Amino acid sequence: MEVRRVILLMMVGGGGAGAGAGSPQQWRKRVREPCKKLVLYFHDIIYNGHNGKNATSAIVGAPAWGNRTILAGQNHFGDVVVFDDPITLDNNLHSPPVGRAQGFYIYNKKDIFTSSLVFSFVFNCTHHRGTITFAGADPLMNKTRDISVIGGTGDFFMTRGVATLSTDAFEGQVYFRLRVDINLYECW
Repeated sequence: MEVRRVILLMMVGGGGAGAGAGSPQQWRKRVREPCKKLVLYFHDIIYNGHNGKNATSAIVGAPAWGNRTILAGQNHFGDVVVFDDPITLDNNLHSPPVGRAQGFYIYNKKDIFTSSLVFSFVFNCTHHRGTITFAGADPLMNKTRDISVIGGTGDFFMTRGVATLSTDAFEGQVYFRLRVDINLYECW
């Protein structure tokens, strides 16, 4: 019976040294510095019925009022787009790619441009090998948006972090370029 009371007191009272029940300084969040930072650009050229040779993405699902060569009205709500876009170290589409951004986005809100993104950066170059996987909401009208880095392989094995997206350029509904500032907080 006495052992149970001691355990209960330790659980409730924070019992013992080093349990963190002390001063407010111990309660503060620990600020962590990223173990790795990257800035990359990916270039999306959506198929519009006329640019089949240059397109790096395509509409594969559309609502009843849409089609698969032109993004739907109402903020593209219901469109599903898959992509295999080049990744570059700078914002020049014609720079040598360091990998590919592969995945999909779904426009999922009627009243404002918003999508959900799931994709991987697939590297196979002298700079990096392996993948970084991302997922999250992308409210496109915001200047910057944060999405989660949820894993990786190769040089980025089991990595975790945050990627800040910003639309660096766009040309109507045919081309856009995203700047991706990646801060990794778990590096193996």
